[in-house]
Amino acid sequence: MNRSALKKYAPQARLDFIEAVTLRARRLGLDPALPVNIEQTGDVLLIGGQPFPASIGKQRATLSQRIHQQGFSVVVEALAYTWFNRFVAIRFMELKGYFNHGYRVLSHPQGQHPEILDNVQHLDLFGLDKVEVIRLKTAGNQDEVLYREILLAQCHELHRNMPFLFEALDDATELLLPDNLLRTDSPIARLVGDVEESDWQEVEVIGWLYQFYISEKKDEVIGKVVKSEDIPAATQLFTPNWIVQYLVQNSLGRLWLMANPGSSLKEKMPYYIEPAEQTPEVQTQLDALIKVRMDEDGGALNPESLTILDPACGSGHILVEAYNLLRAIYEERGYRLRDIPRLILQKNLFGLDIDDRAAQLAGFALLMKAREDDRRLFDDDGHPPYLNVMAIQQSAGLPDKEIAQCIINAAIQIEGGEAFHSGQLFGGGQLETHHSSGLTVLDLRQLIQLFEHGKIFGSLISVPDALKVKVGRIVDLLASVRREGDDLSRSYASQVLEQFAWPASLLALQYDTVVANPPYMGGKYLNAMLKEGGCRI
Repeated sequence: MNRSALKKYAPQARLDFIEAVTLRARRLGLDPALPVNIEQTGDVLLIGGQPFPASIGKQRATLSQRIHQQGFSVVVEALAYTWFNRFVAIRFMELKGYFNHGYRVLSHPQGQHPEILDNVQHLDLFGLDKVEVIRLKTAGNQDEVLYREILLAQCHELHRNMPFLFEALDDATELLLPDNLLRTDSPIARLVGDVEESDWQEVEVIGWLYQFYISEKKDEVIGKVVKSEDIPAATQLFTPNWIVQYLVQNSLGRLWLMANPGSSLKEKMPYYIEPAEQTPEVQTQLDALIKVRMDEDGGALNPESLTILDPACGSGHILVEAYNLLRAIYEERGYRLRDIPRLILQKNLFGLDIDDRAAQLAGFALLMKAREDDRRLFDDDGHPPYLNVMAIQQSAGLPDKEIAQCIINAAIQIEGGEAFHSGQLFGGGQLETHHSSGLTVLDLRQLIQLFEHGKIFGSLISVPDALKVKVGRIVDLLASVRREGDDLSRSYASQVLEQFAWPASLLALQYDTVVANPPYMGGKYLNAMLKEGGCRI
Protein backbone atom coordinates (compact mmCIF):
# COMPACT_ATOMS: atom_id res chain seq x y z
CA MET A 1 0.00 0.00 0.00
CA ASN A 2 1.37 3.38 -1.04
CA ARG A 3 0.70 5.43 2.08
CA SER A 4 2.52 8.43 0.65
CA ALA A 5 -0.02 8.61 -2.16
CA LEU A 6 -2.89 8.26 0.30
CA LYS A 7 -1.38 10.97 2.49
CA LYS A 8 -1.14 13.29 -0.51
CA TYR A 9 -4.62 12.51 -1.82
CA ALA A 10 -6.86 12.52 1.28
CA PRO A 11 -6.25 16.05 2.69
CA GLN A 12 -6.84 17.54 -0.76
CA ALA A 13 -9.90 15.34 -1.17
CA ARG A 14 -11.36 16.88 1.97
CA LEU A 15 -11.02 20.36 0.48
CA ASP A 16 -12.37 19.18 -2.89
CA PHE A 17 -15.45 17.56 -1.36
CA ILE A 18 -16.13 20.59 0.86
CA GLU A 19 -15.90 22.87 -2.17
CA ALA A 20 -18.14 20.63 -4.29
CA VAL A 21 -20.80 20.32 -1.58
CA THR A 22 -20.61 24.07 -0.90
CA LEU A 23 -21.28 24.86 -4.55
CA ARG A 24 -24.20 22.46 -4.62
CA ALA A 25 -25.64 23.95 -1.42
CA ARG A 26 -25.38 27.47 -2.81
CA ARG A 27 -27.06 26.37 -6.02
CA LEU A 28 -29.96 25.20 -3.86
CA GLY A 29 -30.03 28.55 -2.05
CA LEU A 30 -28.97 27.04 1.28
CA ASP A 31 -26.13 29.44 2.13
CA PRO A 32 -27.59 32.07 4.51
CA ALA A 33 -24.85 34.47 3.45
CA LEU A 34 -26.01 34.33 -0.17
CA PRO A 35 -29.82 34.42 -0.10
CA VAL A 36 -31.69 33.80 -3.36
CA ASN A 37 -35.27 34.15 -4.49
CA ILE A 38 -37.32 30.93 -4.24
CA GLU A 39 -40.73 30.42 -5.79
CA GLN A 40 -42.82 27.45 -6.86
CA THR A 41 -44.72 27.28 -10.14
CA GLY A 42 -46.66 24.07 -10.52
CA ASP A 43 -44.25 21.14 -10.31
CA VAL A 44 -41.21 23.39 -10.64
CA LEU A 45 -39.28 25.02 -7.82
CA LEU A 46 -37.31 28.05 -9.02
CA ILE A 47 -34.21 28.68 -6.88
CA GLY A 48 -32.30 31.75 -7.98
CA GLY A 49 -33.94 31.36 -11.36
CA GLN A 50 -32.82 27.74 -11.81
CA PRO A 51 -35.53 25.08 -12.12
CA PHE A 52 -35.69 22.07 -9.79
CA PRO A 53 -38.46 19.51 -9.21
CA ALA A 54 -40.87 20.82 -6.60
CA SER A 55 -40.58 17.39 -4.92
CA ILE A 56 -37.22 18.41 -3.41
CA GLY A 57 -38.93 21.06 -1.28
CA LYS A 58 -39.23 18.85 1.80
CA GLN A 59 -35.62 17.70 1.61
CA ARG A 60 -34.42 21.25 1.11
CA ALA A 61 -36.45 22.44 4.12
CA THR A 62 -34.84 19.71 6.25
CA LEU A 63 -31.36 20.82 5.23
CA SER A 64 -32.24 24.47 5.74
CA GLN A 65 -33.40 23.76 9.28
CA ARG A 66 -30.24 21.79 10.04
CA ILE A 67 -28.09 24.65 8.71
CA HIS A 68 -30.04 27.10 10.86
CA GLN A 69 -29.35 24.98 13.96
CA GLN A 70 -25.74 23.97 13.33
CA GLY A 71 -24.32 26.55 10.93
CA PHE A 72 -23.61 26.38 7.20
CA SER A 73 -19.93 25.42 7.38
CA VAL A 74 -20.54 22.69 9.97
CA VAL A 75 -23.29 21.04 7.91
CA VAL A 76 -21.34 21.35 4.65
CA GLU A 77 -18.22 19.80 6.16
CA ALA A 78 -20.22 16.97 7.71
CA LEU A 79 -21.98 16.12 4.45
CA ALA A 80 -18.77 16.44 2.44
CA TYR A 81 -17.30 13.89 4.84
CA THR A 82 -20.36 11.67 4.41
CA TRP A 83 -20.15 11.71 0.61
CA PHE A 84 -16.42 11.03 0.77
CA ASN A 85 -17.13 7.96 2.90
CA ARG A 86 -19.79 6.75 0.47
CA PHE A 87 -17.58 7.11 -2.59
CA VAL A 88 -14.69 5.39 -0.79
CA ALA A 89 -17.03 2.52 0.11
CA ILE A 90 -18.33 2.23 -3.47
CA ARG A 91 -14.77 2.32 -4.85
CA PHE A 92 -13.67 -0.48 -2.54
CA MET A 93 -16.71 -2.62 -3.40
CA GLU A 94 -16.46 -2.16 -7.16
CA LEU A 95 -12.81 -3.23 -7.20
CA LYS A 96 -13.69 -6.28 -5.09
CA GLY A 97 -16.55 -7.18 -7.43
CA TYR A 98 -19.17 -7.02 -4.67
CA PHE A 99 -21.99 -5.43 -6.68
CA ASN A 100 -24.66 -7.86 -7.85
CA HIS A 101 -24.97 -6.15 -11.22
CA GLY A 102 -21.26 -6.72 -11.86
CA TYR A 103 -20.40 -3.24 -13.15
CA ARG A 104 -18.03 -0.60 -11.86
CA VAL A 105 -19.91 2.44 -10.59
CA LEU A 106 -17.13 5.04 -10.41
CA SER A 107 -14.67 3.84 -13.04
CA HIS A 108 -14.16 1.66 -16.08
CA PRO A 109 -11.69 -1.24 -16.52
CA GLN A 110 -10.38 0.45 -19.67
CA GLY A 111 -10.19 3.90 -18.09
CA GLN A 112 -13.21 5.43 -19.83
CA HIS A 113 -16.33 6.96 -18.25
CA PRO A 114 -18.00 4.83 -15.51
CA GLU A 115 -18.75 1.32 -16.76
CA ILE A 116 -22.26 1.36 -15.32
CA LEU A 117 -23.26 4.08 -17.83
CA ASP A 118 -22.74 1.62 -20.69
CA ASN A 119 -25.07 -0.93 -19.11
CA VAL A 120 -28.04 1.09 -17.89
CA GLN A 121 -30.48 -1.18 -19.72
CA HIS A 122 -29.43 -4.10 -17.46
CA LEU A 123 -29.72 -2.29 -14.12
CA ASP A 124 -32.25 -3.28 -11.51
CA LEU A 125 -31.55 -0.86 -8.67
CA PHE A 126 -33.95 0.18 -5.92
CA GLY A 127 -35.99 3.22 -6.95
CA LEU A 128 -34.45 3.51 -10.43
CA ASP A 129 -37.02 4.40 -13.10
CA LYS A 130 -36.01 2.25 -16.07
CA VAL A 131 -38.12 4.16 -18.56
CA GLU A 132 -36.56 7.47 -17.49
CA VAL A 133 -33.09 5.94 -17.54
CA ILE A 134 -33.48 4.76 -21.15
CA ARG A 135 -34.89 8.16 -22.15
CA LEU A 136 -31.89 9.96 -20.65
CA LYS A 137 -29.45 7.53 -22.24
CA THR A 138 -30.93 7.83 -25.73
CA ALA A 139 -31.06 11.63 -25.47
CA GLY A 140 -27.29 11.63 -25.97
CA ASN A 141 -26.60 14.78 -23.96
CA GLN A 142 -28.00 13.87 -20.54
CA ASP A 143 -25.22 11.70 -19.14
CA GLU A 144 -24.65 13.96 -16.11
CA VAL A 145 -28.32 13.77 -15.13
CA LEU A 146 -28.39 10.04 -15.85
CA TYR A 147 -25.26 9.34 -13.82
CA ARG A 148 -26.64 11.27 -10.88
CA GLU A 149 -29.80 9.14 -10.93
CA ILE A 150 -27.76 5.93 -11.13
CA LEU A 151 -25.48 6.96 -8.26
CA LEU A 152 -28.41 7.79 -6.01
CA ALA A 153 -30.12 4.52 -6.92
CA GLN A 154 -26.94 2.61 -6.07
CA CYS A 155 -26.83 4.37 -2.69
CA HIS A 156 -30.49 3.47 -2.06
CA GLU A 157 -29.70 -0.14 -2.95
CA LEU A 158 -26.78 -0.22 -0.51
CA HIS A 159 -29.01 1.24 2.20
CA ARG A 160 -30.62 -2.19 2.57
CA ASN A 161 -27.44 -3.70 4.01
CA MET A 162 -25.59 -0.60 5.19
CA PRO A 163 -28.17 1.90 6.45
CA PHE A 164 -25.56 3.48 8.72
CA LEU A 165 -23.60 4.68 5.67
CA PHE A 166 -26.07 4.97 2.79
CA GLU A 167 -29.26 6.99 3.00
CA ALA A 168 -32.79 5.78 2.46
CA LEU A 169 -34.84 6.92 -0.51
CA ASP A 170 -35.51 10.68 -0.35
CA ASP A 171 -33.09 11.29 2.51
CA ALA A 172 -32.14 14.98 2.59
CA THR A 173 -28.40 14.30 2.24
CA GLU A 174 -28.88 13.20 -1.38
CA LEU A 175 -29.61 16.81 -2.33
CA LEU A 176 -25.99 17.69 -1.63
CA LEU A 177 -24.50 15.05 -3.90
CA PRO A 178 -22.08 17.27 -5.85
CA ASP A 179 -22.72 18.31 -9.44
CA ASN A 180 -20.60 17.63 -12.54
CA LEU A 181 -19.44 14.19 -11.39
CA LEU A 182 -18.37 13.09 -14.91
CA ARG A 183 -15.84 15.88 -15.32
CA THR A 184 -12.16 14.93 -15.30
CA ASP A 185 -11.56 17.16 -12.26
CA SER A 186 -14.53 15.90 -10.21
CA PRO A 187 -14.04 14.39 -6.72
CA ILE A 188 -14.84 10.97 -8.19
CA ALA A 189 -12.27 11.29 -10.98
CA ARG A 190 -9.60 12.27 -8.48
CA LEU A 191 -10.47 9.39 -6.16
CA VAL A 192 -10.14 6.96 -9.06
CA GLY A 193 -7.03 8.55 -10.54
CA ASP A 194 -5.02 9.45 -7.43
CA VAL A 195 -5.30 6.15 -5.53
CA GLU A 196 -3.89 3.14 -7.37
CA GLU A 197 -6.17 0.11 -7.70
CA SER A 198 -3.55 -2.02 -5.96
CA ASP A 199 -3.93 0.11 -2.81
CA TRP A 200 -7.55 -1.05 -2.41
CA GLN A 201 -6.74 -4.73 -1.90
CA GLU A 202 -6.87 -4.63 1.91
CA VAL A 203 -9.65 -2.99 3.95
CA GLU A 204 -6.91 -1.29 6.00
CA VAL A 205 -6.90 1.38 3.27
CA ILE A 206 -10.17 2.69 4.73
CA GLY A 207 -8.48 3.55 8.01
CA TRP A 208 -5.53 5.26 6.39
CA LEU A 209 -7.77 7.38 4.16
CA TYR A 210 -9.78 8.36 7.22
CA GLN A 211 -6.63 9.26 9.16
CA PHE A 212 -5.20 11.40 6.37
CA TYR A 213 -8.59 12.96 5.51
CA ILE A 214 -8.84 14.54 8.97
CA SER A 215 -5.11 15.35 9.32
CA GLU A 216 -5.40 19.03 8.37
CA LYS A 217 -8.46 19.47 10.56
CA LYS A 218 -6.46 17.92 13.38
CA ASP A 219 -3.64 20.44 12.82
CA GLU A 220 -6.16 23.29 12.90
CA VAL A 221 -7.61 22.43 16.31
CA ILE A 222 -4.79 20.70 18.20
CA GLY A 223 -3.50 22.70 21.16
CA LYS A 224 -6.57 24.96 21.22
CA VAL A 225 -9.74 25.02 23.27
CA VAL A 226 -11.64 22.41 21.31
CA LYS A 227 -15.35 22.55 20.50
CA SER A 228 -17.31 19.34 20.95
CA GLU A 229 -17.62 18.84 17.20
CA ASP A 230 -13.82 19.07 16.86
CA ILE A 231 -12.95 16.53 19.57
CA PRO A 232 -12.71 13.63 17.07
CA ALA A 233 -10.20 15.45 14.88
CA ALA A 234 -8.16 16.53 17.91
CA THR A 235 -7.93 13.10 19.52
CA GLN A 236 -7.89 10.49 16.77
CA LEU A 237 -4.80 8.68 15.60
CA PHE A 238 -4.61 5.68 13.32
CA THR A 239 -2.87 2.85 15.16
CA PRO A 240 -0.18 0.99 13.15
CA ASN A 241 -0.98 -2.61 12.37
CA TRP A 242 1.71 -4.18 14.54
CA ILE A 243 0.42 -2.33 17.61
CA VAL A 244 -3.13 -3.42 16.84
CA GLN A 245 -1.99 -7.02 16.52
CA TYR A 246 -0.10 -6.75 19.81
CA LEU A 247 -3.17 -5.40 21.61
CA VAL A 248 -5.56 -8.00 20.19
CA GLN A 249 -3.26 -10.99 20.51
CA ASN A 250 -2.41 -10.21 24.13
CA SER A 251 -6.04 -9.73 25.18
CA LEU A 252 -8.44 -11.83 23.11
CA GLY A 253 -5.67 -14.20 22.04
CA ARG A 254 -4.43 -14.64 25.58
CA LEU A 255 -7.92 -15.42 26.84
CA TRP A 256 -8.29 -18.14 24.21
CA LEU A 257 -4.88 -19.67 24.96
CA MET A 258 -5.57 -19.66 28.70
CA ALA A 259 -8.63 -21.81 28.03
CA ASN A 260 -6.92 -23.87 25.30
CA PRO A 261 -3.24 -24.33 26.21
CA GLY A 262 -2.76 -26.77 23.33
CA SER A 263 -4.12 -24.36 20.69
CA SER A 264 -2.04 -23.99 17.54
CA LEU A 265 -3.10 -20.34 17.21
CA LYS A 266 -0.09 -19.24 19.24
CA GLU A 267 2.04 -19.90 16.17
CA LYS A 268 -0.10 -17.45 14.20
CA MET A 269 0.26 -14.61 16.74
CA PRO A 270 3.70 -13.07 16.20
CA TYR A 271 3.21 -10.38 18.86
CA TYR A 272 1.93 -12.67 21.59
CA ILE A 273 3.88 -12.53 24.88
CA GLU A 274 3.70 -15.32 27.42
CA PRO A 275 1.98 -14.00 30.56
CA ALA A 276 3.87 -13.69 33.82
CA GLU A 277 3.11 -16.09 36.62
CA GLN A 278 0.11 -14.87 38.62
CA THR A 279 -0.56 -14.90 42.33
CA PRO A 280 -3.00 -17.62 43.49
CA GLU A 281 -5.72 -14.99 44.07
CA VAL A 282 -5.42 -13.55 40.56
CA GLN A 283 -5.17 -17.01 39.00
CA THR A 284 -8.39 -18.03 40.74
CA GLN A 285 -10.15 -15.02 39.25
CA LEU A 286 -8.80 -15.83 35.78
CA ASP A 287 -9.90 -19.46 36.08
CA ALA A 288 -13.38 -18.30 37.07
CA LEU A 289 -13.49 -16.01 34.03
CA ILE A 290 -12.66 -18.95 31.79
CA LYS A 291 -15.11 -21.32 33.48
CA VAL A 292 -18.19 -19.18 32.83
CA ARG A 293 -17.33 -19.11 29.13
CA MET A 294 -17.07 -22.89 28.76
CA ASP A 295 -19.51 -25.04 26.78
CA GLU A 296 -22.29 -26.64 28.79
CA ASP A 297 -20.31 -29.87 29.11
CA GLY A 298 -17.30 -27.90 30.33
CA GLY A 299 -15.25 -29.18 27.43
CA ALA A 300 -13.97 -26.00 25.84
CA LEU A 301 -14.36 -22.25 25.66
CA ASN A 302 -17.36 -21.33 23.51
CA PRO A 303 -16.27 -18.81 20.83
CA GLU A 304 -19.79 -17.40 20.65
CA SER A 305 -19.52 -16.24 24.27
CA LEU A 306 -16.46 -14.04 23.71
CA THR A 307 -17.18 -10.30 23.71
CA ILE A 308 -14.72 -7.64 22.57
CA LEU A 309 -15.29 -3.90 22.85
CA ASP A 310 -13.35 -1.07 21.29
CA PRO A 311 -14.78 1.97 23.14
CA ALA A 312 -13.10 4.44 20.77
CA CYS A 313 -13.15 2.40 17.58
CA GLY A 314 -12.36 5.10 15.01
CA SER A 315 -12.36 3.50 11.56
CA GLY A 316 -12.36 0.00 13.03
CA HIS A 317 -8.74 -1.15 12.72
CA ILE A 318 -8.76 -2.97 16.07
CA LEU A 319 -12.16 -4.53 15.35
CA VAL A 320 -10.94 -5.80 11.97
CA GLU A 321 -7.89 -7.43 13.56
CA ALA A 322 -10.12 -8.94 16.25
CA TYR A 323 -12.32 -10.31 13.45
CA ASN A 324 -9.30 -12.05 11.90
CA LEU A 325 -8.38 -13.71 15.19
CA LEU A 326 -11.96 -14.67 15.98
CA ARG A 327 -12.30 -16.29 12.57
CA ALA A 328 -9.25 -18.42 13.33
CA ILE A 329 -10.72 -19.30 16.75
CA TYR A 330 -14.03 -20.38 15.21
CA GLU A 331 -12.23 -22.43 12.57
CA GLU A 332 -10.15 -24.15 15.23
CA ARG A 333 -13.38 -25.13 16.99
CA GLY A 334 -14.68 -26.66 13.76
CA TYR A 335 -17.29 -24.09 12.66
CA ARG A 336 -18.16 -23.85 8.96
CA LEU A 337 -16.58 -20.80 7.37
CA ARG A 338 -19.91 -19.73 5.82
CA ASP A 339 -21.46 -19.49 9.32
CA ILE A 340 -18.63 -17.62 10.99
CA PRO A 341 -19.00 -14.02 9.67
CA ARG A 342 -22.54 -13.42 10.94
CA LEU A 343 -21.70 -15.02 14.32
CA ILE A 344 -18.72 -12.71 14.78
CA LEU A 345 -20.67 -9.58 13.81
CA GLN A 346 -23.65 -10.40 16.01
CA LYS A 347 -22.11 -12.04 19.07
CA ASN A 348 -18.46 -11.02 19.43
CA LEU A 349 -17.55 -7.54 18.23
CA PHE A 350 -18.72 -4.22 19.70
CA GLY A 351 -17.56 -0.72 18.82
CA LEU A 352 -18.42 2.83 19.90
CA ASP A 353 -17.15 6.24 18.83
CA ILE A 354 -18.16 9.87 19.12
CA ASP A 355 -17.44 10.51 15.42
CA ASP A 356 -20.37 9.48 13.20
CA ARG A 357 -18.26 9.16 10.05
CA ALA A 358 -15.59 7.10 11.82
CA ALA A 359 -18.24 4.69 13.09
CA GLN A 360 -19.61 4.46 9.54
CA LEU A 361 -16.21 3.40 8.26
CA ALA A 362 -15.70 0.94 11.11
CA GLY A 363 -19.01 -0.73 10.31
CA PHE A 364 -18.16 -0.78 6.63
CA ALA A 365 -14.71 -2.28 7.24
CA LEU A 366 -16.20 -5.10 9.31
CA LEU A 367 -18.83 -5.84 6.69
CA MET A 368 -16.15 -6.02 4.01
CA LYS A 369 -14.18 -8.54 6.10
CA ALA A 370 -17.34 -10.57 6.54
CA ARG A 371 -18.16 -10.34 2.82
CA GLU A 372 -14.77 -11.82 1.97
CA ASP A 373 -15.77 -14.95 3.88
CA ASP A 374 -19.45 -15.10 2.92
CA ARG A 375 -20.41 -14.08 -0.58
CA ARG A 376 -24.10 -14.44 0.36
CA LEU A 377 -23.81 -11.81 3.10
CA PHE A 378 -25.76 -9.15 1.20
CA ASP A 379 -28.19 -11.43 -0.60
CA ASP A 380 -30.85 -11.77 2.11
CA ASP A 381 -32.79 -8.48 2.08
CA GLY A 382 -35.02 -9.64 4.92
CA HIS A 383 -32.07 -10.25 7.24
CA PRO A 384 -29.26 -7.74 6.59
CA PRO A 385 -25.94 -8.24 8.41
CA TYR A 386 -26.14 -7.37 12.09
CA LEU A 387 -23.64 -4.87 13.50
CA ASN A 388 -22.83 -3.73 17.02
CA VAL A 389 -20.87 -0.65 15.92
CA MET A 390 -22.48 2.68 16.77
CA ALA A 391 -21.78 6.39 17.03
CA ILE A 392 -22.70 7.93 20.37
CA GLN A 393 -25.06 10.87 19.96
CA GLN A 394 -25.85 13.91 22.11
CA SER A 395 -29.26 14.73 23.56
CA ALA A 396 -28.65 18.29 24.75
CA GLY A 397 -31.55 20.52 23.71
CA LEU A 398 -34.00 17.72 22.97
CA PRO A 399 -37.51 18.02 24.48
CA ASP A 400 -37.04 14.80 26.46
CA LYS A 401 -40.32 15.15 28.39
CA GLU A 402 -42.39 15.61 25.24
CA ILE A 403 -40.60 12.74 23.46
CA ALA A 404 -40.96 10.32 26.38
CA GLN A 405 -44.64 11.12 26.98
CA CYS A 406 -45.46 10.69 23.29
CA ILE A 407 -43.73 7.29 23.14
CA ILE A 408 -45.30 5.93 26.32
CA ASN A 409 -48.78 7.07 25.28
CA ALA A 410 -48.33 5.42 21.88
CA ALA A 411 -47.13 2.17 23.48
CA ILE A 412 -50.22 2.07 25.69
CA GLN A 413 -52.53 2.72 22.72
CA ILE A 414 -50.87 -0.04 20.70
CA GLU A 415 -51.73 -2.53 23.45
CA GLY A 416 -55.30 -1.28 23.49
CA GLY A 417 -55.01 -0.43 27.16
CA GLU A 418 -55.57 2.70 29.16
CA ALA A 419 -52.92 4.79 30.82
CA PHE A 420 -52.67 4.48 34.57
CA HIS A 421 -50.74 6.74 36.85
CA SER A 422 -48.72 6.45 40.00
CA GLY A 423 -49.82 8.34 43.07
CA GLN A 424 -46.61 10.31 43.09
CA LEU A 425 -46.54 13.63 41.32
CA PHE A 426 -44.09 13.84 38.43
CA GLY A 427 -42.74 17.12 37.09
CA GLY A 428 -44.98 20.17 37.29
CA GLY A 429 -47.78 18.45 39.15
CA GLN A 430 -48.37 15.82 36.43
CA LEU A 431 -48.91 12.20 37.46
CA GLU A 432 -46.44 9.75 35.98
CA THR A 433 -47.78 7.46 33.24
CA HIS A 434 -46.94 3.73 33.43
CA HIS A 435 -46.80 1.18 30.62
CA SER A 436 -47.73 -2.45 31.27
CA SER A 437 -44.02 -3.34 31.03
CA GLY A 438 -43.45 -1.23 34.13
CA LEU A 439 -41.65 1.46 32.18
CA THR A 440 -42.50 5.09 32.77
CA VAL A 441 -41.99 8.45 31.17
CA LEU A 442 -39.28 9.06 33.75
CA ASP A 443 -37.34 5.98 32.57
CA LEU A 444 -37.26 7.25 28.99
CA ARG A 445 -36.31 10.74 30.12
CA GLN A 446 -33.43 9.36 32.18
CA LEU A 447 -32.19 7.43 29.16
CA ILE A 448 -32.28 10.50 26.92
CA GLN A 449 -30.70 12.75 29.56
CA LEU A 450 -27.88 10.23 30.07
CA PHE A 451 -26.50 11.31 26.69
CA GLU A 452 -26.77 15.06 27.25
CA HIS A 453 -23.01 15.43 26.63
CA GLY A 454 -22.58 12.26 24.59
CA LYS A 455 -20.22 13.79 22.03
CA ILE A 456 -17.88 14.89 24.81
CA PHE A 457 -17.83 11.90 27.16
CA GLY A 458 -18.47 9.12 24.66
CA SER A 459 -17.86 5.67 26.10
CA LEU A 460 -17.06 7.16 29.50
CA ILE A 461 -20.81 7.48 30.05
CA SER A 462 -21.86 5.12 32.82
CA VAL A 463 -25.34 3.61 32.68
CA PRO A 464 -26.86 3.64 36.21
CA ASP A 465 -27.64 0.21 37.62
CA ALA A 466 -31.34 1.05 37.90
CA LEU A 467 -31.42 1.85 34.18
CA LYS A 468 -29.29 -1.13 33.12
CA VAL A 469 -31.96 -3.62 34.13
CA LYS A 470 -34.54 -1.72 32.08
CA VAL A 471 -32.61 -1.20 28.85
CA GLY A 472 -33.83 -4.44 27.27
CA ARG A 473 -37.47 -3.59 27.97
CA ILE A 474 -36.93 -0.06 26.69
CA VAL A 475 -35.52 -1.40 23.41
CA ASP A 476 -38.54 -3.70 22.99
CA LEU A 477 -41.00 -0.89 23.75
CA LEU A 478 -39.31 1.50 21.31
CA ALA A 479 -39.21 -1.16 18.58
CA SER A 480 -42.94 -1.76 19.04
CA VAL A 481 -43.79 1.93 18.76
CA ARG A 482 -41.52 2.32 15.75
CA ARG A 483 -43.48 -0.41 13.98
CA GLU A 484 -47.02 0.43 15.01
CA GLY A 485 -47.23 3.99 16.33
CA ASP A 486 -48.47 7.08 14.53
CA ASP A 487 -46.10 9.24 12.48
CA LEU A 488 -44.87 11.37 15.38
CA SER A 489 -44.40 8.54 17.88
CA ARG A 490 -42.67 6.38 15.24
CA SER A 491 -40.25 9.19 14.52
CA TYR A 492 -39.51 9.75 18.21
CA ALA A 493 -39.18 6.03 18.92
CA SER A 494 -36.75 5.54 16.03
CA GLN A 495 -34.63 8.47 17.22
CA VAL A 496 -34.45 7.28 20.83
CA LEU A 497 -33.86 3.66 19.84
CA GLU A 498 -31.00 4.34 17.44
CA GLN A 499 -29.34 7.26 19.19
CA PHE A 500 -29.69 6.34 22.86
CA ALA A 501 -31.19 2.92 23.65
CA TRP A 502 -28.89 0.81 21.46
CA PRO A 503 -25.68 2.61 22.57
CA ALA A 504 -26.87 2.37 26.20
CA SER A 505 -27.33 -1.38 25.77
CA LEU A 506 -23.71 -1.66 24.62
CA LEU A 507 -22.46 0.51 27.48
CA ALA A 508 -24.43 -1.57 29.97
CA LEU A 509 -22.78 -4.85 28.96
CA GLN A 510 -19.74 -6.46 30.52
CA TYR A 511 -17.02 -7.56 28.13
CA ASP A 512 -14.31 -10.19 28.23
CA THR A 513 -11.91 -7.86 26.46
CA VAL A 514 -11.73 -4.08 26.11
CA VAL A 515 -9.11 -3.06 23.55
CA ALA A 516 -8.39 0.61 22.92
CA ASN A 517 -5.54 2.91 22.05
CA PRO A 518 -7.01 6.38 22.77
CA PRO A 519 -4.45 9.14 22.30
CA TYR A 520 -3.96 11.89 24.90
CA MET A 521 -5.87 9.96 27.57
CA GLY A 522 -3.90 6.73 27.71
CA GLY A 523 -4.49 4.52 30.69
CA LYS A 524 -6.86 6.99 32.37
CA TYR A 525 -9.42 6.42 29.63
CA LEU A 526 -9.23 2.65 29.88
CA ASN A 527 -9.28 2.67 33.68
CA ALA A 528 -12.44 4.78 33.56
CA MET A 529 -14.03 2.30 31.17
CA LEU A 530 -13.23 -0.57 33.49
CA LYS A 531 -14.36 1.23 36.63
CA GLU A 532 -17.41 3.12 35.39
CA GLY A 533 -18.57 0.96 32.50
CA GLY A 534 -18.46 -2.35 34.32
CA CYS A 535 -16.16 -3.89 31.72
CA ARG A 536 -13.37 -6.30 32.37
CA ILE A 537 -10.19 -7.43 30.67
